[in-house]
Amino acid sequence: MQEKGFWDDSKRVEEVTKESKRIKDKIQRGESLQSKFEDVEVLREIMDEDDHESSSEIINTIQEIEKELDAYNMEILLSGEYDRNNAILTLHVGVGGTDANDWTEMLLRMYTRWCEKKGYKVDVLDLLQGDEAGIKSVTLKVSGEYAYGYLKAEKGIHRLVRISPYNANGKRQTSFASMEVLPELTKEQDIDIRAEDLRIDTYRASGAGGQHINKTDSAVRITHIPTGVVVQCQNERSQFSNKDTAMSMLKAKLIELKERAHKEKIEDLTGELKDMGWGSQIRSYVFHPYNLVKDHRTNVESSNTTAVMDGEIDLFINAYLKQ
Repeated sequence: MQEKGFWDDSKRVEEVTKESKRIKDKIQRGESLQSKFEDVEVLREIMDEDDHESSSEIINTIQEIEKELDAYNMEILLSGEYDRNNAILTLHVGVGGTDANDWTEMLLRMYTRWCEKKGYKVDVLDLLQGDEAGIKSVTLKVSGEYAYGYLKAEKGIHRLVRISPYNANGKRQTSFASMEVLPELTKEQDIDIRAEDLRIDTYRASGAGGQHINKTDSAVRITHIPTGVVVQCQNERSQFSNKDTAMSMLKAKLIELKERAHKEKIEDLTGELKDMGWGSQIRSYVFHPYNLVKDHRTNVESSNTTAVMDGEIDLFINAYLKQ
């Protein structure tokens, strides 16, 4: 930061400042842990055997240290090439009609609440409302360190079983929604895509956004012709911004397809790869006849469905990453 001319390059300033903050935060966390550990040692040495208040304080501090150390260990596990990146998260409605639309919106709230607890920033890039209730699809950008590393554990089909509020007979309904997670590429990870392989369409944005968003063809849809992969963005107010965001989404999708198909180059991808399936559901959320959320990959489960739907999903994410 003290190099001559450093502050003249705004993009580099942003990148280096961000990295500086990351390092300082990690050092601060380490120093905080060391301080807590030393406090416990001092208190343990001076306390009397029947000092229950000090004993309780020591136990609470040790539990805090264990929790923070567990978070450190999780970050050590997140050592993949894209794990530290921001994430692009997409929810799609599955089988289940109106209930599935409602279920997709419930999952949107669950992940938004989880992001808030983690201190991650959430931006809605694209949203398609359901016909009667809920949503058909939504794409979010989740910004924060290790956002992709954690959220990649949530990729797959999510299944809900409950008494349907949309069924006049009060029957039990099973609904499905899919979750797709991609890393937002950094400047160093950027890839080139041939212009002739792209079809770019503009259209009028729908939904909330004020008068401007409804009067101009600001929304952008990009199709990668060789694979048939389609991405779209309508959140930004300008067509240029939407195109830039959509290109980031497309690059992330193609990188993910390339790695999944073990191809050497983006140019090697073909249309047969675009519909590679998710497989069976990764997790079931049962609200009737009992309360239980169970992850079928790790067998981790919780009967506190209210807490889970309020964003308390770290137990599932951590178990999957450790496995």
